[in-house]
Amino acid sequence: MDEKTVKTDLIYAGRLFNVERIEVLQPDGKQRVRELIRHPGATALVAIDAQGMILLVRQFRIASGRVMKEIPAGTLNPAEPPEVCAIRELQEETGYKPGKLDSLGGFYVAPGYTTEYIHLFLATDLTESRLPGDDDEFIEVDRVSLADALAMIERGEIVDSKTIIGVLRYARLIGK
Repeated sequence: MDEKTVKTDLIYAGRLFNVERIEVLQPDGKQRVRELIRHPGATALVAIDAQGMILLVRQFRIASGRVMKEIPAGTLNPAEPPEVCAIRELQEETGYKPGKLDSLGGFYVAPGYTTEYIHLFLATDLTESRLPGDDDEFIEVDRVSLADALAMIERGEIVDSKTIIGVLRYARLIGK
């Protein structure tokens, strides 16, 4: 079932990802073209405050054309361990640092066309510790209960896949 790469052409080199055109040889001997977004990967966190509330960030997303409610997340820097990225992103986006960071697994965003893999974490024992955020991000933080987050998913208010996956994995972890 494997496809063998015959040729790769860089179509676009961007700040966050590259786009490649890849010619592949399939098991039946036919040659096909694939288009791939090569992404360095990312982290996302279900951050739980001292009152048991989930920290969500709100920001405008150009692809959806709207403000989205999401768990904090960010792109890995070159050779950066996912745990380091997760802690940095939480500090930048929410102003909190986790005392405890546990893996909730991970997932490929859309393996049909991108290499992006998101490492998912549970962040607890939060203490105030803000790092300067990216100068192109305008973020507001909300706190919601797990029940409210689940209801927001059901009502279609939370439509971001990493947030849905993170909230559902957290709910399952704690037996909800």
